[in-house]
Amino acid sequence: MVSLLTVAGIAVAVFVGFNIGGSSTGVAFGPAVGSRLVRKATAGVLFVGFGFLGAWTVGRNVIATMSSSIVPAAQFTPIASVGVLFFTGASLLISNLYGVPASTSMTAVGAIVGLGLASGTLNQALMFVIVSAWIVAPLVSLAIGLVVGRYLYPYLDRYVAFTKFDLHFVQIDRSGTIPRPYLNQNASPQDVVGSLSVVLIGCYMAFSAGASNAANAVAPLVGEGGALTVDQGVLLAVVAFGLGSFTIARRTLETVGDDITELPILASLIVSVVGGTVITILSYLGIPASLAVSTTSAIIGLGWGRASRAATLSELATPTPERSELDVATGALVTSRAEEAPASPTIGDIARHEEPAEGSEAVPDVPDIGAEGPADLDARSLFDPAAAKRIVTMWVLTPSLAVAVSYPVFAVLL
Repeated sequence: MVSLLTVAGIAVAVFVGFNIGGSSTGVAFGPAVGSRLVRKATAGVLFVGFGFLGAWTVGRNVIATMSSSIVPAAQFTPIASVGVLFFTGASLLISNLYGVPASTSMTAVGAIVGLGLASGTLNQALMFVIVSAWIVAPLVSLAIGLVVGRYLYPYLDRYVAFTKFDLHFVQIDRSGTIPRPYLNQNASPQDVVGSLSVVLIGCYMAFSAGASNAANAVAPLVGEGGALTVDQGVLLAVVAFGLGSFTIARRTLETVGDDITELPILASLIVSVVGGTVITILSYLGIPASLAVSTTSAIIGLGWGRASRAATLSELATPTPERSELDVATGALVTSRAEEAPASPTIGDIARHEEPAEGSEAVPDVPDIGAEGPADLDARSLFDPAAAKRIVTMWVLTPSLAVAVSYPVFAVLL
């Protein structure tokens, strides 16, 4: 017979997966839904499909690590499994209350570390590798974002455009017996390419989210003598993702114009590719890591890189009192000069039904680095040092709290 603790563990796992699906769907398909390229229901279907693909393939490696490598699988008794999942779910609640994209993966690992310390079975060598990856991955994302923002973004922004459609990109002709889909008549060939790029990158993000997050929901229930097999665990996680995608994700997609999504669509796609690729590689290696951490690091790097174009490398190395355009210590603009809007619309503009600033039909030249001030930057899309400090603090605090709280609990229960 299935014990009550097993039922409780599955229920908590569904709760964790439900929240992951709700938040990750908005991150992956916010640009596509905000641009009216896909509908919310379509976004849910695509997220579940590609999330399942990521969890069933690459995600198995992360499940194996979290279910049997950090601590032996035998340590995941019904009580321990429920405890780990409880602390993971609590981290989601804390991050939602503070509005910070805290890492579910890092907090889940923190709870498992507490279990390992309490039982004396922690694989310290593996934890050294995992913690090293947690340090290196955000730095890699930050560095790539900085290089792209400083040297490539202005050129991409001049030649890659995304159109706001008054009607959805794909329309349905219901005049006949069989409904027939067709493209929005206002879509140019360039619009088609740009729109497909937004949707495909959303699918890629869903794949990465499934690969990295399935283990967070079900790893404690999988393994030798566990309540679920790996296949059953993946299916349970994806079903839970789907519940969140088709319910609470609708609200996330509606509020896509808030906070971090004030990026131009082009910038949003760049950070999605960078963050998703870093996490997919780590997931393939079986290392649990945070998609939110890597993506946010890429956002900070991209904004910092764009802001740094106001000065050459030699000027950045030797700041002078006369050069007040850029605060090189933070990478944030400190002048009050008027700034032009970005060439491509921001997700916030689209979500609020605002028209982006009209640009010239001719493709303007990109000024050399240091030749002009940051006239083409939008302050909303540059990183806020205070917000970055708050986010990094929560990244460090939540897994640390998971270890500190779970250790005495497991020490008493085991």
